[in-house]
Amino acid sequence: MGTRLRSEQQVKLRFPHLRYIRIYTSAKYRATIYAWTEDMQLSRHDALNLERYANAYLYPHVVFTVKAYNAVRADRVPLLDEVPVDITQAALRPNLNQYGIFAAIHRQFPRGRLSFQQYDAIQSIIHFTYDAALPLSETEKGNMLRYLCELIPLGCYCEVHELEAAGDQ
Repeated sequence: MGTRLRSEQQVKLRFPHLRYIRIYTSAKYRATIYAWTEDMQLSRHDALNLERYANAYLYPHVVFTVKAYNAVRADRVPLLDEVPVDITQAALRPNLNQYGIFAAIHRQFPRGRLSFQQYDAIQSIIHFTYDAALPLSETEKGNMLRYLCELIPLGCYCEVHELEAAGDQ
């Protein structure tokens, strides 16, 4: 599965002279690769090679564009927040699937169960439901969404719908 972290790892292995790499889902089925060398430069040659590589070898469902790393600010790419090691390890696994995603989320949120609801291919949104006896706090909801964004494929978005507890209905 083509997660952001796995994609960044693959780019770094293929282009070790690029010191700063950030990949971000910029639109449905699109991702932008932001890159710089140690000298905070991105040559036209590197940009073209990186774009060719990404579009040929990373993920066929995603169209990649390449920009200089300093464009993250102008493009309003959110800052990276730290995620638990368990989430990072899962996102880096080459064989990550829905069961791996659920297991990683359940280790972080053991009070309930995450399940797949549907995939909206037109909007590129994966819909999940979370069922628990007690509702998640706003912080927990935000963290779950952040963690899921690290675990789903590039070019996709996700939403989590929390099911109401039986006593609240």
